[in-house]
Amino acid sequence: MNNSFDIWRILAGVAIFLLGVRFLEESLQQLAGRPFKLFLKRQTSNKLKAIGGGALVTGILQSSSVVGLMVLAFVGAGIITMQNALAVIMGANLGTTITGWIVATAGFNVNIENLALPLAGIAGLGFAIFDRHGKWYNWSRFLLGFSFLFVGLGYMKAGIEGLVKHVDLAQYSDAPLIIFLLIGFIITSLIQSSSATMAITLSALYAGAVTFNDAIAIVLGSEVGTTIKLFVASVNGAAAKRRVALGNFLFNAITVLLVLIFLFPLSRLVTDVIGIKDKLIALVFFQSLVNIAGIILFYPFLGIFGRFLENRFKTGEDETMFIHKVASQVPAAALVAVENENRHFLYVVLDFTLNCFSLDNKHWKDLKLHKDFPGMSVQEKYEYIKFLHGEIHSFFIQLQKNVPDKEEMEKLDRLISSVRNTMYAAKSIKDAIPDMEQLKNSSNDVKYDFYHQTRKAIGEFCEKVYHLTNAKPDLHFEELTSLYHSVTSSYTDTLTQLYKENTAGQLGETEITTLLNFNREIFTAFKSFVFAVKDHLFDKEQSKYFEELPGFIR
Repeated sequence: MNNSFDIWRILAGVAIFLLGVRFLEESLQQLAGRPFKLFLKRQTSNKLKAIGGGALVTGILQSSSVVGLMVLAFVGAGIITMQNALAVIMGANLGTTITGWIVATAGFNVNIENLALPLAGIAGLGFAIFDRHGKWYNWSRFLLGFSFLFVGLGYMKAGIEGLVKHVDLAQYSDAPLIIFLLIGFIITSLIQSSSATMAITLSALYAGAVTFNDAIAIVLGSEVGTTIKLFVASVNGAAAKRRVALGNFLFNAITVLLVLIFLFPLSRLVTDVIGIKDKLIALVFFQSLVNIAGIILFYPFLGIFGRFLENRFKTGEDETMFIHKVASQVPAAALVAVENENRHFLYVVLDFTLNCFSLDNKHWKDLKLHKDFPGMSVQEKYEYIKFLHGEIHSFFIQLQKNVPDKEEMEKLDRLISSVRNTMYAAKSIKDAIPDMEQLKNSSNDVKYDFYHQTRKAIGEFCEKVYHLTNAKPDLHFEELTSLYHSVTSSYTDTLTQLYKENTAGQLGETEITTLLNFNREIFTAFKSFVFAVKDHLFDKEQSKYFEELPGFIR
């Protein structure tokens, strides 16, 4: 019975510690999220500054995962190079050891309850009282998170001490180090916090549940386990993001492998040569030493390592579908590729639009889309759309320099205009999602029926657009003109209907505002789609007709 109680106390301690880490991350991101990002962005001008920036930001945020996700975003946007991204990751690994130092120096040498409970009580009151959008709320959340680190540590320490009293753990002391390495890897992969794994390991070492070398193996396992989060975050992302995730894994795995080979000499270096007798301090010193050694080892080879990763994930479907296959220096072929990529981009956004309204894309098997795209979530699809838009735009800028013919240049301008309008459509649909969710789950029949009416209109519109892009050229102009006029008249009719419902008392002021905003976003998307198709299909003379038509958004 006591054993069971001690295990639950350990698990409760881990949960409270993780909650503390979460509160620290979220509060600091709110208090200084943009400055941290800007600082990290500025620090990537060279490798050494990138390492220092990664270590400093991680040391303050107390999360290498948060910094890693920032780096993925920067690389995906083309803001930083691969080798500088790897340098930031290396620095982040070093910065995350700060938590271990705090826990080892303060968590076991002072009365935790005297420190943590008053802080948790005061911060908790502030957390409950202050406005959640205010500065004091986030400071309260920060202090509450800091106190939770020690409250959780207290539970872990007490639980492991109780377990040691009732269970003879000496029988496991002869287990191979690889077992403890796997324990560290599995724990960190599951809870996604190397800081929490370090806290658990320090508690076990303090209670005598593990030897110093066993504790080192657990910490080394956590160094590899912490890379899993970036793999998960990058799995459906751009190839550049997956390269960073792979680089992070290889950096940590190779470093850990080399340390394992020389584990016992390095262990004696810390305890005997340097003379650190406190096992807790020795463990966190060893972790810091491992990360510093990794930086020294990889720093001279970051350029080579970066180029190696650049050659990974090079299959055509990972990024664009057509433009990556041609050089911008061959305008004739490149222009055809842009036209095909434009059509592909239009199909991607149509699929995204249908997906947002839980509608099936009947044509996706006939379309050449990214192999993982149909299985992505709505948010993942939108991130992919933004990335794809950036790739097409970058190619367009390069191709512009190599198109001497005026007629071809006009066609290229129309195609990139089509891409922009398609992106506008995606943005409008994405912005309509919060209102859509509210309407879909509303108990008000008018709002609920309006959602289903719009959902039906979405399905019919997307089907017409798909048909237009596959119809005979001589039908394009007439059909698109008809679609445009139906969109404008439908918008006007819907407004009239909504105002009637409002006048009849079926809708309140807030409800009518929600419906009007939702309606505006949907028909802005429709108009953007129409103009995207127009720019994709028509020449300059035919396009003029649409450009002279009055807009329908009032």
